[in-house]
Amino acid sequence: MAKSEITGAKSEITGAKDTTSLEALISRSASPGKGLPPVDKWNPDFCGDLDMEIRADGTWFYMGTPIGRAPLVRLFSTVLRKDADGKTYLVTPVEKVGIRVEDAPFIAVEMSVTDRDGTQVLTFRTNVGDIVEAGPDHALRFEIAGENSALKPYLHVRGRLEALVSRALMYDLVELGRAETVDGVEMFSVHSAGTTFPVMPMDQLEAQSK
Repeated sequence: MAKSEITGAKSEITGAKDTTSLEALISRSASPGKGLPPVDKWNPDFCGDLDMEIRADGTWFYMGTPIGRAPLVRLFSTVLRKDADGKTYLVTPVEKVGIRVEDAPFIAVEMSVTDRDGTQVLTFRTNVGDIVEAGPDHALRFEIAGENSALKPYLHVRGRLEALVSRALMYDLVELGRAETVDGVEMFSVHSAGTTFPVMPMDQLEAQSK
């Protein structure tokens, strides 16, 4: 790519007063009808941080203002990448800009429970439209967080990106759990697509239930 094109792309992002120019740049990088852009294969220059944040409830903010257009949020979500440094970026073939993520970049807002040849399968839909089947390639993990020791399930979506399972779905997920021995420890676990996902030790669950 010519140097002038890269310089122009940088100006388009850093000089933006709204999301219009950023949307245009990402649109040119996307591949409509061909799935998600190959962001993991792109290695552009880092051009600084953008005043964009994904709040814990999944709401996207740009320059302190919520982004109300769902198609625009979906577009931005397709070029998200979390790198080994733990930071999250919007990545195009010519640009890499940092954004802030309060918790997880996505929220799992819907869950389907189906039976596949006698095996339970959990399929999730995220707030930006991703459909993800929990299993060997998309793990569920569980954290105990906050002063109230709240259970927070996370679903691997792609790359290093995860979706926080919404509180409503978390209760549905727990209803599907059962006790079993995992590596010699009695665990409360959930299953999907032949994979066991331990939630917590049974004695910890019993203590929290008191």
